[in-house]
Amino acid sequence: MSVFLIIAWILAALIIPPAIYAVETKDLLSAAIAVGFADLVAAIVFLLLQAPDVAITQAAIGAGITLAIFVYAIQRTERWEK
Repeated sequence: MSVFLIIAWILAALIIPPAIYAVETKDLLSAAIAVGFADLVAAIVFLLLQAPDVAITQAAIGAGITLAIFVYAIQRTERWEK
């Protein structure tokens, strides 16, 4: 097992806590930021697995545009879930 594969597995394990936090929290803004962090870590995993096109797409769409749309929508509505 190579060092890069071990690092990829460690980074893949780092995706799980923000995803659980995003589901469990009542603060919608922090949930959106947690999902953006998980998307960014997923992009790094794709980069380590030698899929740069998927990594760029994941970073741009998943961590970039989607997070910006979520933050804009949360600003236009209420931040806290009832």
